[in-house]
Amino acid sequence: MRREGSGPGPDWHVGEEPAARYAAGTAAESDAWSLEKHVEACGDCAAVVSSAVRAVAETGAVLAGIRAVVLERAAAEARGAAGSWAYAEGPKAHAGAESPAYAEGPRAGVSAGLSPYAGDPGAHAGAEPPAYADTAISTGTGAGTTGVPPRLYRAARVLWAAGPALRGAWLVALGVVVLGAVALSYGAGLGSSVRPLLLVTAPVLPLAGVALSYGRHVDPLYEIAASTPAGGLRLLLTRAAAVLAVSVPALTLAGAALPASAGGPGAAAWLLPGLALTLAALALGSFVGSRRGAAAVGAAWLAFVVAPAAAVPAGTALMAGAAPYFAGPAVQSGWAAGAVACALLLAARRRSFDHLETP
Repeated sequence: MRREGSGPGPDWHVGEEPAARYAAGTAAESDAWSLEKHVEACGDCAAVVSSAVRAVAETGAVLAGIRAVVLERAAAEARGAAGSWAYAEGPKAHAGAESPAYAEGPRAGVSAGLSPYAGDPGAHAGAEPPAYADTAISTGTGAGTTGVPPRLYRAARVLWAAGPALRGAWLVALGVVVLGAVALSYGAGLGSSVRPLLLVTAPVLPLAGVALSYGRHVDPLYEIAASTPAGGLRLLLTRAAAVLAVSVPALTLAGAALPASAGGPGAAAWLLPGLALTLAALALGSFVGSRRGAAAVGAAWLAFVVAPAAAVPAGTALMAGAAPYFAGPAVQSGWAAGAVACALLLAARRRSFDHLETP
């Protein structure tokens, strides 16, 4: 296996020199982030970096102290849990019985081998494991006491962390808009006149979700999250994608469920405008922050699209005012070009998300 520190790639691995620079704290910030991300999936390189870190005198002493404290606490918890297990069948069954074998000396304790059976394996042959063994699983995988399969638990945790907006007021607002549009169309008898209202509202709903997905006003540990290799633009895009994954199907299906207007835009006509506005908010957020960028783009949409569409002459359908912003190949091509331009600007400004937002 080739070990090089020249740069990322399928054959790139951490060499001794980059590992030493990382352990000493002299590696460039971008190199340190790349190394940290690489060792998440490469066990060999993780071992190289671990050896380099332990070789540093100051670090070695700190790690040795931490290891001693952890082993001491683990041994104490194992002794306490073992006592509970030994008497689980009732105090009479163990009257006069000796303590478990690993209580006889440090050799049988956790500090010797981190196993409650180290003292006398034969004495526990066929015995059931301690009850507390199941509870430990819940801290790592979510199985055990919760009864949730590890993969399902992990998927739920990932979805929960993917988008703060998906567990806040924005999700409620999205549901109100979708259900309200259907209710107004069929329940209130407004029919096809509701579709233009949904069209001019749908593109800005993802903006609110993006504004509530990233930044110091959302993440309690924002400074720590922004300093990790997975932070910055990558985390912002992940959460923005989670917002779009929820809003796009909901709003499109709601539009499809509404009665169509003759000659009006289709239910999916808002998708390209919505994508362009979302990318514009992200690109502008690289200058002024996510929340301010989304607010500015939303205000511009309100002033230049919603207000003119609503200011149609009396007796004229609202669709006539909204159609010019959605209908036709030329209009949709313009939104697509705007989305590409905003994506290129966002790519050029990607490094700005590596710095903390200012209040």
